[in-house]
Amino acid sequence: MEDDPVFEKARQKALRLLSLRGRSVHEIQRKLLEGGYDRQVVRRVVAGLKKLRYLDDAAFARDWAHHLAANRHYGDRRIRAGLIEKGIARELIEEAIAGVRKDCPEEEVLGAVVRKKLKNRAPRDLDRREKQKLGRSLLAKGFSPGLIYDFLRIEEGSFDERE
Repeated sequence: MEDDPVFEKARQKALRLLSLRGRSVHEIQRKLLEGGYDRQVVRRVVAGLKKLRYLDDAAFARDWAHHLAANRHYGDRRIRAGLIEKGIARELIEEAIAGVRKDCPEEEVLGAVVRKKLKNRAPRDLDRREKQKLGRSLLAKGFSPGLIYDFLRIEEGSFDERE
């Protein structure tokens, strides 16, 4: 069966995809099925890649969550949505987010995004329209409304103490 040219062609396509960047099992399956390979061939290719540890959804989820948090400065909601789209199981998603937040807390990422967007301005210097625009952009980055609200209130000095 290793001499099966269809299997080998599918395997080579999967390896090319993996050489570009890490992929989830779901992504490889989808790409191969879209390429016209039958489900049995796709299952064999995926099983072989898992055996070689070229496909590992837990490792992929950790790496992708770290990339999105550290490089794209995304909040948990956007990271979660991205991993769901890639076909990662919910429990692996939650583990990946928890792991990345040990090194890269969401509040710190939010603070960095706000500082970059506002440059040298303070949130208290923004008018209502500017605050709304900032809030929408932070929501689009995947930060929760409560986190955004609390962060901006603290930055505006609404609380007596900062923690």
